[in-house]
Amino acid sequence: MYGVKAFTGAAAAVLLIACAGPTPVLADTIEAALVRAYQNNPQLNAQRASVRSTDENVPQALSGYRPKVALTASAGYQYTDTNLTSGGSPTAIVRTEVHGANAPRAAGLTVTQTLYNGNQTANKTRAAESQVSGAREGLRVLDEAVLLSAATIYMDYLRDSAIVEVQKSNVRVLEQTLKQTRDRFNVGEVTRTDVAQSEAQLAAGKTQELTAESNLTTTRSNFRRIIGNEPVALAPGSPVDRFLPATLPAAIELSLIENPNVTAAMYGIDVNFLQVKVNEGALLPTVTLQASVQQSYEQQMTIFRTFGASAIAQISAPIYQGGAEYSLIRQSKENLAQQRLNLEQVRDQTRANTVTAWGQLVAGKAQVASAQAQVTASEIALNGVREEAKAGQRTTLDVLNAQQALVNARVALVTAQHDRVVASYSVLSAVGRLSPQVLNLSTTSYDPSVHYQQVRDSWYGVRTPDGR
Repeated sequence: MYGVKAFTGAAAAVLLIACAGPTPVLADTIEAALVRAYQNNPQLNAQRASVRSTDENVPQALSGYRPKVALTASAGYQYTDTNLTSGGSPTAIVRTEVHGANAPRAAGLTVTQTLYNGNQTANKTRAAESQVSGAREGLRVLDEAVLLSAATIYMDYLRDSAIVEVQKSNVRVLEQTLKQTRDRFNVGEVTRTDVAQSEAQLAAGKTQELTAESNLTTTRSNFRRIIGNEPVALAPGSPVDRFLPATLPAAIELSLIENPNVTAAMYGIDVNFLQVKVNEGALLPTVTLQASVQQSYEQQMTIFRTFGASAIAQISAPIYQGGAEYSLIRQSKENLAQQRLNLEQVRDQTRANTVTAWGQLVAGKAQVASAQAQVTASEIALNGVREEAKAGQRTTLDVLNAQQALVNARVALVTAQHDRVVASYSVLSAVGRLSPQVLNLSTTSYDPSVHYQQVRDSWYGVRTPDGR
């Protein structure tokens, strides 16, 4: 009397996550989705450009070691009208008039080299290198965030599409149940109450189906935003437990070493420490050497050409500059202390995130097994209630409740399987190993050191290494 509908489509796909074998040739895989997100995510590409911009801090700092060369040139027109008087005695006065036009012109070259500036250049260079390292760790943070978001939205779509299939299957069963209940009512086997109960349950099932479809639409939009294409024929996802540490203490230890938030904070300490040294260098003497040559023509009407060359060493020692230099030193020391405390905060947060993610993973494994047992028991219970209803020992409401319990169990199962996979990616991210290299993704990893080496020792040029 009450037919059992097959549980098909995306729901069946998600239900096979834990034991998924080779995926269909035309199916999109979670690995392929991660590759597209890694290559094309605009936020990630923007962060890569930011790292390339930070690379330029190093050649800017290195410029303090290099000479500064300036070329000057001048040309013009000059008219002179001079009346000079001179005499050897009060009675003998000689008057001389000089008047006429000349064209003064000159060219000069000046080279200035800093010999010593309190090690400010060396410390600025080391600070810039630490900024580059910190920026790379910041890029790793975003790498992990994008990959985790991609894995999550992939599993979200599988879960939501499976729930839609569950609700559609439920509506089909409820429609058949309502038809059969009406037939039994027409022959007097059940009352009008049974028909109303079936109609109410069907209406509720359709509402759940519409809600599931709405959630799937939202997930599809987010899938397109994060991964870059519409989801089509998604293959089941699988956990990445094989890349995880074996125990929670090992995971915590690894996270405090490899998590990019921790390493970025450590580089931040280096930058602030070196900034203290840079500001202290402002109190030390500065030694420079300046060499210049100049060729001049007709600077005066009576002199046609002059040539000059010079080499001058200069030492400058600051005595007092209003106190700003001392304030900068004190300020940079406070910034250093703040960064050290920030490192401890980041370590504590990383440890907490790792423990939380690990706990979710352990709970997810248990929830999958529990939800699978719940589905099996609910299916047996539904079949039993239907058989008892045929014998008149159960009411229509009992059948409808058993059907809803099975639907809830199936939704719980696909949700648990989703959470199980996402939790494994979360743990991998928390320990700092969610990367294309660890996941063995079929893509070329972005290497920020390539651009750095291209620009580090550049002495001149306005074009970027890619030709812009």
